[in-house]
Amino acid sequence: MSARPGGGGGCVLLGIDPGTAATGFGVVAVDSRRRAELIECGVIRTSPGTDLADRLLEIHEEVAALIDRFSPAVLSLESAFQGKNVRSALTLGQARGAIIVAAGRGGVEVAEYAPRAIKKAVAGTGSATKEQVAYMVRRHLRLRTDPTPSDAADAVAAALCHAFTGPATWRAGSTLAAS
Repeated sequence: MSARPGGGGGCVLLGIDPGTAATGFGVVAVDSRRRAELIECGVIRTSPGTDLADRLLEIHEEVAALIDRFSPAVLSLESAFQGKNVRSALTLGQARGAIIVAAGRGGVEVAEYAPRAIKKAVAGTGSATKEQVAYMVRRHLRLRTDPTPSDAADAVAAALCHAFTGPATWRAGSTLAAS
């Protein structure tokens, strides 16, 4: 899903919902009043039968390409959470590492937010469902439909979380200063 880039001023935020099979991304332009406009969102899908190292490399390269293409001021990333399955949490951490390295190599600041913080910033409650988050993303961005798939909507929500709760260093025509 994509939309036209916003008019003058503000900055671009790249939200990421990490995963080894599907990594959601959302690119949002935010103006000096913290009004957001969707530029593009989607999912990076890796090949299920390939080695984990190859999947991580693919995620890294695709995120690096997004950084090159959109020059975001900040990459807003869902932080690791303590899940029931330790192996899944470790694999997710590796995907996050590949994403963080891409941001570092691209000179992009990384802001990490807990899943509950993202939900609260976008939907008003940390216990919002995926459907509620997607609906509120649509409302905040004045879209006709919810961003799909849910990985993309979650990534846009991560970008919006930073837009709404991140450092208030916005100025028309400038990018977000590193904190």
